[in-house]
Amino acid sequence: MAVAYRNLVDDFESARGAAAFLKVVAEEGGGGYRGALFLVNALGEPLEFTYSRVEIKQPLLWRSDGLRRNAARQLAAALFDACPRVPALLLCLAGEVDVELFTEDVEVSVKVARIAPEDALVGVTAAEERELAGSEAPLQLFWVGGAPAQESRERGLIDALARRGLLLEPFERAEVGIREVYGQVDGRRLG
Repeated sequence: MAVAYRNLVDDFESARGAAAFLKVVAEEGGGGYRGALFLVNALGEPLEFTYSRVEIKQPLLWRSDGLRRNAARQLAAALFDACPRVPALLLCLAGEVDVELFTEDVEVSVKVARIAPEDALVGVTAAEERELAGSEAPLQLFWVGGAPAQESRERGLIDALARRGLLLEPFERAEVGIREVYGQVDGRRLG
């Protein structure tokens, strides 16, 4: 006879969903960019890792901010198309991804927050709502289109991640994954 039990981790995951961490990394000395969409559950356990690379033609003709924005748009589209799961929310680093990606370039069906350290100077636009979060070091969250409601699934997920110190750490794992996948390019080691 089997022991009766209930898997609380599965219940926890199904109640809160997955968080997607969008990571964008520029290659040294060129117009190449690599990106990853790393999905984790509310406990920080990996669920999916989707990655892609784009090469911008004629990078010298671009303004630097236009080049990065174009690369982020191409990577986001490729990663969203390839990812087999729909996350409950999408997080990205404010220093890597401009708000215009989600207000002018790409429309997504999930809540989006750009994250920055509390002391980082990041301008908030009319399209974003700023709040502080985090259990260890406070972070700024810039919610595109407004923060989720207190009782929402998205709020439960962001709060669970914040309590565990997992608002920034998954970006590091995503970058490690990008390095592992792509390794060397033209004899250079990434990172």
